[in-house]
Amino acid sequence: MGSGGAGSIGLVGMLAVLAFGYFFGIDISPLVSETGQSPGQPRELTAEDRQMGDFAGVILRETETVFGEAVPAVTGRAYGEPQMVLYSGVTQSGCGGASAQMGPFYCPADQRIYLDTDFFKVMSQRMGAGGDLAAAYVIAHEVGHHVQNQLGILPKVTQMRQSASKEDSNYLSVLTELQADCFAGMWARSSTQDLRIDRDDLAEAINAAAAVGDDALMQSAGRAVVPDAFTHGSSADRQKWFLRGYEGGTLSSCNSFAEAGL
Repeated sequence: MGSGGAGSIGLVGMLAVLAFGYFFGIDISPLVSETGQSPGQPRELTAEDRQMGDFAGVILRETETVFGEAVPAVTGRAYGEPQMVLYSGVTQSGCGGASAQMGPFYCPADQRIYLDTDFFKVMSQRMGAGGDLAAAYVIAHEVGHHVQNQLGILPKVTQMRQSASKEDSNYLSVLTELQADCFAGMWARSSTQDLRIDRDDLAEAINAAAAVGDDALMQSAGRAVVPDAFTHGSSADRQKWFLRGYEGGTLSSCNSFAEAGL
């Protein structure tokens, strides 16, 4: 686990990473537009930040247990564990410069999950989604994208999007995000005993899934809700697919693409 040390990434770099995170992360671009803040500068991680990093490490190890068994059963290959980068302000990823404004994201190029420590404060203070399990849901969702990469789903989606209309491309993005939510639900189911997750804890994760729905983010930014512009799914759909993974507990129960007829 590392900390970021890059300089300000600039407007072009921020837009590039925002576009990338739009498909493989927690999309907070409506809030970015609302605040109008600059990308910011890197800073040293605080003791509180490092404590969050320790917590994130625990969740990451839990996901490795779950998907270290599930993925090889499907692919016949060992599960390649993702790495996590904890940073504050800005950093560099294999997919370009990363800013706190874009939210957590997964980069397939370097197979790393990037978490800005301030995002969890934003979730709690501005999005009404606080609690350890809310943060754990975000981490597990990003691991879900890594699982998709291991299964060969992300390259296929990228290829399909290249020749798709904007509306169809958005829809493919939604299906990708909902599947990652479902994989996060798989983690929650498997970790119920180890982490002693109770119904109140689970409610935090479900609430977090609602808070990062496209409709919720658009509303929080004072925008009209436009379903055709969704790239991550509505609050209701994100909750539904998280619970599907929690209840089904298998990779096959999370096939959002098959359910959509693809």
